[in-house]
Amino acid sequence: MAEHGIWFRRTDVTDRDALIPARYDVVRQSPLCTTLVNDAGVSVGTVEHIMAAIAGCGVHNALIEIDGPEVPIVDGSALPFVRGIMRRGLRRLPARVRAFEVLKSVTVTQGDATATIAPSDVVRIDFHIDFVDPAIGRQSKSLNMSNGSFARELSDSRTFCRQDDVKQMQANGLALGGAPGVNAVVFDGDRVSSPGGLRHSDEPVRHKMLDALGDLALAGAPIVGHYTGTRAGHTLTNQLLRELFATQGAVRMITCDEEMTARLPGSGLVWDEIPEVA
Repeated sequence: MAEHGIWFRRTDVTDRDALIPARYDVVRQSPLCTTLVNDAGVSVGTVEHIMAAIAGCGVHNALIEIDGPEVPIVDGSALPFVRGIMRRGLRRLPARVRAFEVLKSVTVTQGDATATIAPSDVVRIDFHIDFVDPAIGRQSKSLNMSNGSFARELSDSRTFCRQDDVKQMQANGLALGGAPGVNAVVFDGDRVSSPGGLRHSDEPVRHKMLDALGDLALAGAPIVGHYTGTRAGHTLTNQLLRELFATQGAVRMITCDEEMTARLPGSGLVWDEIPEVA
């Protein structure tokens, strides 16, 4: 249904409101994943990969039914969700797409991490990371997200962690159904300890861009703007959205014509462009 937006429904919750909006202002702060919580206290966590797939496939209205508190990590990327969406197919609705157009640059900073959203006529993401681990090091990448580039360039890039992070994640109740090395790339100093190695030489920065698109999708509509993240994570991107919508004159909602719609993520994506790794 047009104007429905993206919602999650916890099918295992029957004693209170089980609907959770996929929206930035219901995010519970977490450095390791993005968790949504409705007014009844019902939550769904690790939504960033499925939200990236939804945005990257050009889905603007959907109800996602889930029978537990965390979206499955699957292989640690968005690719299984992208392939599932594209295999099922999309239904075009008799309404024009609406989007948020960034009119003013907004920046948020936390320590040595920054996130900026600036005016642009396309959805663009730049990201820069810098890790002490030699196997990761410094990586940068910039992408125009039009014409299915998310699916081609980013969707198969997996979440990653350092060996020391694994126990911390599981102690915090995250990735309990996953196995490091299978559901995430594990780096240990100067080596990649995961079987099979990397899918891309710069897979970590690509995954950070994937996360950023998923977190930006919580705006409630596509954001036509240029996002730049430097050492940014889920918390900082969420803070950026809050600052953007709190800044007078920084953003406005527009109704997209055909030309603008064609420049949004997911437009023009075809099955043959989707990576085969699963």
